[in-house]
Amino acid sequence: MIFRQLFEPDTFTYSYLLGCERTRKAIIIDSVESEADMYMELLDDLDLTLINTLETHVHADHITAAGLLRDRLGSKSIVHRDAGAICADLLVTDGVELQVGDIEIKVLHTPGHTSGCVSYVIGDRVFTGDALLINGCGRTDFQEGDAGTLYDSITKKLFSLPPDTLVFPAHDYNRKTVSTIRQEIDSNARLGAGKSKAEFITIMHNLDLPYPKYIDEALPANQACGQPGRDTLIRQG
Repeated sequence: MIFRQLFEPDTFTYSYLLGCERTRKAIIIDSVESEADMYMELLDDLDLTLINTLETHVHADHITAAGLLRDRLGSKSIVHRDAGAICADLLVTDGVELQVGDIEIKVLHTPGHTSGCVSYVIGDRVFTGDALLINGCGRTDFQEGDAGTLYDSITKKLFSLPPDTLVFPAHDYNRKTVSTIRQEIDSNARLGAGKSKAEFITIMHNLDLPYPKYIDEALPANQACGQPGRDTLIRQG
């Protein structure tokens, strides 16, 4: 499998390109609009055809490139059915299995950061979006977030994966690139080392985080797959 971890520095966002070596079909997880030209150049350099863009959730910190890539390359966008993005080509639910070439993708519904968060299990790795971060987790104070729900998503679903599963999040503000399920179970600062749900909820309620910088622009845009106005047209048509 072809694998590239891509970093957008303004919002500290990781996007992931995965390609099938046999069929040359590819996917991108958590794309960023400003990086679209770079994605297309990379796809061309690697002789890959983009089939799907997958969102771990409707992001509040950057605008997705899903709509732009769909228009330019004909790729199809995928989000969870509870994400609030009816513009997507495929709305998935927990346990759905997808295949692009030889790439097998299992969808895990991991709500709590938002109600429509998913993680994607692909081979020996899991792409956790903003649910589970390296030594942390996503905030739970907006977009229908819920600390207790996030605790359950992580401890019951993600922490039940094989310990050596590689964890690739949607962000890291210290430029860490990868962790493992074992590392997060043992030492995650917010819910590792056996922390109880009550302890986790207290930690999350006391974070006092600033209002997301780009949420007023990014959220409505991402609900329209990165193309403001498209959702309105879909509803009318």
